[in-house]
Amino acid sequence: MGWMADETGLERNAANFVALTPLSHLRRAADIFPDHPAVVYGAHRKTYGEYHDRCTRLAAALAGMGVAPGDVVATILPNIPAQAEAHFGVPACGAVLNTINTRLEADTVAYIFGHGRAKVALVDSQFMALAEAATELMDGDGPTIIEVPDPHAGHPASGRYPQYEDMLAQADSGFAWIMPEDEWESLALNYTSGTTGRPKGVVYHHRGAYLSTFSQVVSWNMTQRPKYLTIVPLFHCNGWCHTWMMPLLGGTLICCRDITAGAIYDAIADEGATHFAGAPIVLNMIVNARPDERRAFDHVVEVFTAGAPPPAATLARVEPLGFNITQVYGLTETYGPGTECLWRPEWDGLPDDERFEIKARTGIRMPMMEEITVMDETMTPVARDGATLGEIMFRGNVVMKGYFRNPEATARDFAGGYFHTGDIAFQTPDGYIKIADRAKDIIISGGENISSVEVEAVLMKHADVSLCAVVAKPDMKWGEVPCAFVELKEGAAVDEAGLIAFARQHLAGFKTPKRVLFQELPKTSTGKIQKFQLREIARSL
Repeated sequence: MGWMADETGLERNAANFVALTPLSHLRRAADIFPDHPAVVYGAHRKTYGEYHDRCTRLAAALAGMGVAPGDVVATILPNIPAQAEAHFGVPACGAVLNTINTRLEADTVAYIFGHGRAKVALVDSQFMALAEAATELMDGDGPTIIEVPDPHAGHPASGRYPQYEDMLAQADSGFAWIMPEDEWESLALNYTSGTTGRPKGVVYHHRGAYLSTFSQVVSWNMTQRPKYLTIVPLFHCNGWCHTWMMPLLGGTLICCRDITAGAIYDAIADEGATHFAGAPIVLNMIVNARPDERRAFDHVVEVFTAGAPPPAATLARVEPLGFNITQVYGLTETYGPGTECLWRPEWDGLPDDERFEIKARTGIRMPMMEEITVMDETMTPVARDGATLGEIMFRGNVVMKGYFRNPEATARDFAGGYFHTGDIAFQTPDGYIKIADRAKDIIISGGENISSVEVEAVLMKHADVSLCAVVAKPDMKWGEVPCAFVELKEGAAVDEAGLIAFARQHLAGFKTPKRVLFQELPKTSTGKIQKFQLREIARSL
């Protein structure tokens, strides 16, 4: 035993130990920022005192409906105030929050309702038909539905269910929050995309979410009272924990229901948004905004981007518009971001092309994450030579508890004491990770590995290309060859032969796409391109 170990007889007690939970951020904010704007959405403008009161009433109402500690409460809500309130009100009654993707089909929602055992579901009026169809597909009883109308967005109440605002108005404002006694208690349940089977339920604990909120404040260089625009859906990794983070700084949450270039520019110009996060497709949206959608603003907007490595060409176009981009990387299983491309002052003077190539790196581990490494199949760290490929693995407090009711998947993904991401990358001599591809997206052509990300980055440099994705197409001779799917800018004239010729100027012949198809790319609600759909098309060619 080391010096001053437990034989001192000094133990935890109420004075020196409190379980870590992000709920404490809002309790503190209501006390020290009671009159500061907390949540903004059109005419809905609530201070921290009012925000805390509404979350308290939600907790009281749920408890009054029979929701007990450990029960699951689901939501099918876009980024509106009720979704933010659920992030505090649901766990404040001891329950576990399950935010469901609004773009899922009824069969998957029915599976999530049943697998998660939701007792109550808060449902936006726009998605009421989805919730009803899902409950009809269930074998047993579905959750009790509370309707959340949004007249501001043209979605009035259906009149078939109890309404959210009525429920809050009748609830007890003096309800005592049920704080966790153990920070390992479950806080949230998030289902993965499920593109290769039924989605897995990722369980978050209070400790991990709490530490994630501090980690991102440090990485984002945030100061007091930021104004955060909700572009990442709050059903995706709980909005990367940003809703739980805002009260820590007395920040203002600007709700954005429909993600458009105009809405983003309006929030920056009218509400003074200082930060937002989103996939590279959001950056693309800003770059390609029409003149009538653009607004002038006089401050730099800090942006976290993730979901895919942002092409250097996109970074070169978006940063001069007033946005400072930092790439982060993570998964549902890591509460959202786990790495950041931390910028170094010595890179400031590099030529633009080199700077943007560095910014496209995946980065290094963020604070509060114990270890992120790249390992080979024997779980030996790969050489930091900027070339040797391996799988990214995480270890630390900001990793999920595991998969709900799925011990086999939990054991598989935690094998060897690390969380296995399935993402393939290399590591530079200075420790920065760079994703080469998802394991399933690597194209193996004639025995050579081709990174779809590398090919996409080249195609994005073409002036006519708005967005692209590259997948494997079966080939009799080579096994697989690259196949590109491309969205063109308005008025573009390039054709398939022209793009292939352009790519050949920058890539080895075997990496050059052999087919180019022009179409709108299928995307998830967070803007990720659904490559599994494109692979199906490529297989049929």
